[in-house]
Amino acid sequence: MATWSNFNYQNSASPLMEQIIFFHDHTLIILIMITILVAYLMMNLFFNNYINRFLLEGQMIELIWTILPAITLIFIALPSLRLLYLLDELNNPLITLKSIGHQWYWSYEYSDFNNIEFDSYMIQSNENLSNFRLLDVDNRIILPMNNQIRILVTATDVIHSWTIPSLGVKIDANPGRLNQTSFFINRPGIYYGQCSEICGANHSFMPIVVESISMKNFINWINNYSLGDWKQVLVS
Repeated sequence: MATWSNFNYQNSASPLMEQIIFFHDHTLIILIMITILVAYLMMNLFFNNYINRFLLEGQMIELIWTILPAITLIFIALPSLRLLYLLDELNNPLITLKSIGHQWYWSYEYSDFNNIEFDSYMIQSNENLSNFRLLDVDNRIILPMNNQIRILVTATDVIHSWTIPSLGVKIDANPGRLNQTSFFINRPGIYYGQCSEICGANHSFMPIVVESISMKNFINWINNYSLGDWKQVLVS
């Protein structure tokens, strides 16, 4: 999750988020180079004496500063297009999770299992700070790591957005429409997100919490769901 004085992206927990961070760094280096070049040219203009009486035209420099930005845009556009296609790729998902946005909470359904569905509400932070303010929920999403997960997102009232930065997932939840994306969690942990749409008055953040566990513990959680002890993850 994000911490104080953290100006960069959150630590990646999925391969796609790693690619997003690489693309961000790649683009940032190009922007820094452009900024330095423009600053250098502007400093030269400040100290220019304008004494060249025979300067009529500069076709070469015109050609250079027309072609150079086009080449720069190609260096940005090609990795961006590659990343967009990777984000849309859906490759043989193991589990399908359905997320339904309400005001102001999320509902989840595990479509591959019978009768596994629950609501996820934001909870208040207590005095001993065992949970995070505006981020923790009463029912977390439990998912296995090292597996491809497909998520189907929709809404019942207004537009919401299911977003978890550390997993590289941001997908809109539109009423009457079913959007899908996928992600791959490559390590265990708890990952926090929020609805990133301003979807009405008194918007109360609609937090999202994903708990990534091993496949063995996930199967235990699935088996215990029918026993009424499904909120507890059995850790071996």
